[in-house]
Amino acid sequence: MVQENHTIVASFIFTGLTDRPDLQLPLFVLFSLIYGMTLLGNLGMILIIKFDPYLHTPMYFFLSNLSFLDVCYSSTITPNMLLNFLKVSRGMSYSGCLIQYGFFALFATTEMFLLAAMAYDRYVAICNPLLYTVTVTKKVCVLLIAGSYFGGIVNSLIHTHGLLKLSFCGSNVIDHFFCDLLPLLKLSCSDTHLNKVLVTVFGSLFEATTFTITIISYFFIVVTVLKIRSAKGRQKTFSTCASHLTAVFTFHGTILFMYFFPSSSHLLSTDKTVSVFYTVGIPLLNPLIYSLRNNGVKCAARKLLKRKVFVLEAFHSGIWGESVQNPRCFGCGL
Repeated sequence: MVQENHTIVASFIFTGLTDRPDLQLPLFVLFSLIYGMTLLGNLGMILIIKFDPYLHTPMYFFLSNLSFLDVCYSSTITPNMLLNFLKVSRGMSYSGCLIQYGFFALFATTEMFLLAAMAYDRYVAICNPLLYTVTVTKKVCVLLIAGSYFGGIVNSLIHTHGLLKLSFCGSNVIDHFFCDLLPLLKLSCSDTHLNKVLVTVFGSLFEATTFTITIISYFFIVVTVLKIRSAKGRQKTFSTCASHLTAVFTFHGTILFMYFFPSSSHLLSTDKTVSVFYTVGIPLLNPLIYSLRNNGVKCAARKLLKRKVFVLEAFHSGIWGESVQNPRCFGCGL
């Protein structure tokens, strides 16, 4: 008889996205490009915000932390996926699998809370602009970030501890491309009822809390914006929220589909596709969403690029005796 806490399976094997050999190399190239663009976009966002003093505001402080989370979020999943495509390693040790899921749950839940904190920041900035600098202070920003990570740590520890209580004594093949919770529960030969209850209770609690904060914040934002008489003023105010709203609905929509819709209502191939989107796609989309729709980020990026060009021209003029002018970011007030 197998004891409840005794683990027989020492490692897991991933089936990956597809078992077709002819698609492994093209997928490796595709996801390598996506991962590279994800790192470039998010790290670039962090550097732009760090080196431009005009962006040293609470909104961009949260945005830089979102970019950091996306780097960690993507790096938890993508590198091992790339090794699977090359068949360098199609498996992972039992402890490695739990660690991967633990960090995945940590970063995903933290991002959920951070998006809610960003909604609160927009609410104060638009609905109470005169009190914004007093309300959203540096201390408050740090506390909101710390609270987001605390929520992520709690959720990660709950589910990781629940997995440690399970036995895996049958098949060790995970029909997925990373160690996600639901595929692991399917492999366990223990009673997983408590684990499923924890997923429902804490998942619903965190999802409902963060989404409710976001909806309430934007309800008051919409009410305030509709009171603005100028159409141009309303459009300008709404544009500051468009990027965040896009990121919120993209993130929450995929999470709700994966963990709160009945598993029998969608195919396994659909699950994998959606999983790719929220583990690989969203970290790539966030910097694109915020950079393409945010004039502050675009102007700061142009200014930083002009500064680099200026340094190169200054170096060139030092050698050849040519003169250069100080760069400006025309059209963005910098």
